Amino acid sequence: MADPRDSGEDGRAIARFLEMLAAEAGAARNTLVAYGTDLRGASLLLGGRLAEAGEAELGRLGAAWSDLAPTTAARKAAALRRFFAFLADEGFRADDPSPALPRPQTGRPLPKTLDRGDVERLFAELERRQAADPTPANLRLTALVELLYGSGLRATELVSLPRRALRPDQPFLILKGKGGRERMVPISDRARAAVAAYALLVPVDSPWLFPSGRSHLSRIRLYQLLKVLAADAGVPPDRISPHVLRHAFATHLLEGGADLRALQLMLGHADIATTQIYTHVDSRRLVELVNQRHPLVDAHRNRA
Repeated sequence: MADPRDSGEDGRAIARFLEMLAAEAGAARNTLVAYGTDLRGASLLLGGRLAEAGEAELGRLGAAWSDLAPTTAARKAAALRRFFAFLADEGFRADDPSPALPRPQTGRPLPKTLDRGDVERLFAELERRQAADPTPANLRLTALVELLYGSGLRATELVSLPRRALRPDQPFLILKGKGGRERMVPISDRARAAVAAYALLVPVDSPWLFPSGRSHLSRIRLYQLLKVLAADAGVPPDRISPHVLRHAFATHLLEGGADLRALQLMLGHADIATTQIYTHVDSRRLVELVNQRHPLVDAHRNRA
């Protein structure tokens, strides 16, 4: 259904651009919404003349964004650069004025993660709950946390898993993630055992592994459950989220010697540069590895 805001020259250009992103780039719905919001906001600032804006008009946008966080301004500028490149490529305009857009300096934030002690406390609390009160809710939470930390699933991927996504004889599952890209995700023995114990309680007519009402468990509810678990385990609740457990999965695998390319495939990153941010967590071990294992080190020792 067409967006009622997509009228006039700007609206039509934005609608065509978003159609391209969806059809050719396989952009996810959240990505399309974000691009649409940024482009329509810029159009509003320029009085509905974004599609025909020149360098002077784009300079005005930079001034209007001056009070925004650098990351927000950088995101808006990136959306506009892609929009103008599309207009130029498709022949809707002869030039690309996007070099006039601001390029705020942003340092890529390091992902939040948990250390091994935090993770051990979470699982100790899960074991305590199951021993004291083996309810369906506790079995479900154990399965959720085992999959988050044991397989690095995204929150949306996890809560929307089909009921038969995991099979006892199959140590992996096939997921369709961002942009419709499929990937194979290994499932740990612990996670499979936790899911198998919980799945016995899932109604046979449920299409979801984690049903809730008429649909599946929501991401917000998952977030809330993790906060309560963290508080009970003695881990500051503000340090935990589904995404933090995904980061912990990646961090601890890398510390254990996992190959960065394999980690990229498991996490479903389109670009290995996204995965490389995890190398910060183990820089000390990597330096020690070079100092201890590099062939020149062995040659020096042999001469000594």
